[in-house]
Amino acid sequence: MNTNSDEELLIGLVSISDRASQGLYEDQGIPALREWFASALCSPWRMETRLISDDQATIEATLTELVDAVGCHLVLTTGGTGPAARDVTPEATLAVADKVMPGFGEEMRRISLHFVPTAILSRQVGVIRRQALILNLPGQPKSIRETLEGVKAADGVVLANGIFAAVPYCIDLIGGPYIETVDAVIQAFRPKSARRPAPKEPPRTPDLGEQASTADATAARRSGVDA
Repeated sequence: MNTNSDEELLIGLVSISDRASQGLYEDQGIPALREWFASALCSPWRMETRLISDDQATIEATLTELVDAVGCHLVLTTGGTGPAARDVTPEATLAVADKVMPGFGEEMRRISLHFVPTAILSRQVGVIRRQALILNLPGQPKSIRETLEGVKAADGVVLANGIFAAVPYCIDLIGGPYIETVDAVIQAFRPKSARRPAPKEPPRTPDLGEQASTADATAARRSGVDA
């Protein structure tokens, strides 16, 4: 059960790599995601991070912990989605799922195919566990950004929507906090009926000079003098 503030998004970031978890090279997935969220979200959020090996039981246990115990609303994994023997992230993700959301994996592959033909080898999935959305992302920072933001032509025309455009509304539907994004990075899509009105600015208190001018004008009108 989620135990966070109603308005704060708790994100779990899981980087899955045998070599990075052993300290043989520096993980790039979590830093890339941290940087992306810092630029893309304008509503409250915080994150929990995990760096683990390509072991299915470990991945399953980590995803379960982040959702059931920590209370994450959104969990993103990086790495382990290819066809190699140790690539078991999709299997682990499906094993802990209550519902499968196939559209996320389909769109991720469609985006990546704009850049590399080997994207067809990716097996990323999206699922829901309890009140959390879990998504498998690529491992490379450039691919992570492309997957989240989508593809645009040189003239700005959208060729493929980034998957994060659909994430805020999905989180709404499963009972999570209301996520607001920086439109210049990624514009969240919601039906009109699901959008919150923009907050009204509080009335501004006039400064002393304005108050004095208003008082003078009022006094002049009352005395019949043209102000």
